[in-house]
Amino acid sequence: MVTTAVAALAGAVPPPRKAKAVTVATTPPPTLTSRQLLAAAATASTLRTAAASAAAPRFAEIPSSGVVKALDLREGSGDIPAVGDQVAIHHYGRLAAKQGWRFDSTYDHKDETGDPMPFVFTLGSGKVIPGMEAAVKSMRVGGLRRVIIPPLQGYQNTSQEPIPPNFFDRQRLFTTIFNPTRLANGEGSTLGTLIFDIELINIRQHS
Repeated sequence: MVTTAVAALAGAVPPPRKAKAVTVATTPPPTLTSRQLLAAAATASTLRTAAASAAAPRFAEIPSSGVVKALDLREGSGDIPAVGDQVAIHHYGRLAAKQGWRFDSTYDHKDETGDPMPFVFTLGSGKVIPGMEAAVKSMRVGGLRRVIIPPLQGYQNTSQEPIPPNFFDRQRLFTTIFNPTRLANGEGSTLGTLIFDIELINIRQHS
């Protein structure tokens, strides 16, 4: 994975060198044909695309996760939770089937003081979708991770957490994932793919 700092250094412009005295040519530069101009533009576009691809961050598969892929947006510096620990996270969930439609965000769930309320669950309880558990159990407190969760590691029924508290969001999420017509048409892999940004806030208690 290419970090932001490394990518910035790779794209940095080197300092200019001292110019040597040169004789200015009086002959006018050659005139380029339209074909030559188009070829030069295409070459420049290809180089820009290649450079952007090389600098783009890469998702990595989490071991033993059922092909859940993760990209650490911020490395944590705290403890790593263990099975049986109660963890508090913030999450921002999107559905790949609807062009990244946001179906839930704990940052929008406020307590009586107006502060965002994290989602709390016991790691290994089996009450949350497997892809979220796989992502959290290899994070450190303070970390922020983006994960792509395939259908088999996502929602298998409508009682699995996290469940959007808003009725409309909840209905739209589950009627999309479990749409019988589209499932029969072989669209299950698209319908059930989830994208979560997960922030591990703290470990509430140890087993």
